[in-house]
Amino acid sequence: MPDSTPFEIPFPTHHLLIAGRWQDACNGQKLELHNPSDGTPLAHMARGTAADIDAAVQAAQTALDGDWGRLTAAERGRLLGAIGRKVLENVELLAMLEALDVGKPLKQGRADAIALARYLEFYGGAADKVHGETLPFLAGYTALTLREPHGVTGHIVPWNYPMQIVGRSVGAALAMGNACVLKPAEEACLTVLAFARIAMEAGLPAGALNVVTGLGEEAGAALSAHPGVQHISFTGSVATGAAIQSAAARNAVPVTLELGGKSPQIVFADADLEAALPFLVNAGIQNAGQTCSAASRILVERPVFEAIRERMAERYRALRIGPATDDLDMGPVISKRQQGIVEHYLALARDSGLRVAAQGSIPQHVPGGGFYVRPTLFDDVPADHALAQQEIFGPVQVLIAFDGEAEALRIANGTAFGLVAGVWTRDGGRQMRMARALKCGQVFINNYGAGGGVELPFGGVKHSGHGREKGFEALYGFSTLKTIAIHHG
Repeated sequence: MPDSTPFEIPFPTHHLLIAGRWQDACNGQKLELHNPSDGTPLAHMARGTAADIDAAVQAAQTALDGDWGRLTAAERGRLLGAIGRKVLENVELLAMLEALDVGKPLKQGRADAIALARYLEFYGGAADKVHGETLPFLAGYTALTLREPHGVTGHIVPWNYPMQIVGRSVGAALAMGNACVLKPAEEACLTVLAFARIAMEAGLPAGALNVVTGLGEEAGAALSAHPGVQHISFTGSVATGAAIQSAAARNAVPVTLELGGKSPQIVFADADLEAALPFLVNAGIQNAGQTCSAASRILVERPVFEAIRERMAERYRALRIGPATDDLDMGPVISKRQQGIVEHYLALARDSGLRVAAQGSIPQHVPGGGFYVRPTLFDDVPADHALAQQEIFGPVQVLIAFDGEAEALRIANGTAFGLVAGVWTRDGGRQMRMARALKCGQVFINNYGAGGGVELPFGGVKHSGHGREKGFEALYGFSTLKTIAIHHG
């Protein structure tokens, strides 16, 4: 049984980190955080505004002009490695904070904390391995390129995977020598604040990382439009991403956008169904479906459609749902608002006459104030229906039947999104044909997600955004290329 002793957050949550100092917001105002598992108040955070963002940007620039900017690439890498090791020492604390703040089961919070450490290990090891080139050029010249940091980078991080997204954006930016201003989501910021404390304890110079909590329309908008920021990284909704890109464009600042998804897993009749089944379900209900790369569409070739439907339905009916600290299969969604969005889509499906293949059940013992939604699998949904086209961001999956590769591709590519796809088939030729023809940023063959894939470039096309995170591509994105031509005769 879970420990019923109330958990006390071991640090003040209502401070901003600016220039290495923990301080109140300029206006002294605070926002209340709620526990999604029971709806009760959890903590308070500072309501940072444009004045706090301005102070954070100035602190980041000062760090670049001072101690942080003077470190070599090897020294930066060594420091990131030390932060990663300190993250591993605090995995259980970080997992609990993530569970309380986001609502995900403890085991998922623990996996996210370990992934954060892995990003820091990867980028720490890569920091001194991003090289320029010498270029063939005219006689009497030597031409070469250098990779240099942008300068001050802005990071706007969503509430669904705070630790992982901090790792893949801030980790890469610091490795390249940028100084960061980080704005976490107002719904969930506890693990971001904890990470910042860990980084400072590990020796990160003051101002290299600054954290301003607050509302998106206040602190987030100010960061996007600040003339002292040279690069913006954002993960979140399409609408907010467009607004951020518009604000950044006024300062001619590059933006990395990782936006929504409506990702398919495509199951052909020759697939290893036993191997596929856990991925088909887990990739849809992980973090209560609140994942940009969630496999919300399951496309199944008609000869095995009934078998897949019945076996997925069996798994759905066995799902265990409850408070995050009970560490079951699924917790609540993040907020009352998100609960309402998911329930709106479920009502739309009922009004449309869609058939439910299976639902998980919410046990009677779950707290009445929690933001719980029954995970739902819909049977043979038309490919043009809203449930098959729009990102729901909840534990809702749709089954869609197809006949042959051409129809599978038409359906898979037939949304405004293009983030991730999975293909299940033993046919090697089909694997490559599908991988090349799918319009998305990542394709997984006979797997889905590849265990997080810190090394694998991640990002989308179409409304799923542009730019790439993870792997070495992220380091290139968080740097600018300088060309030098020397005439020596």
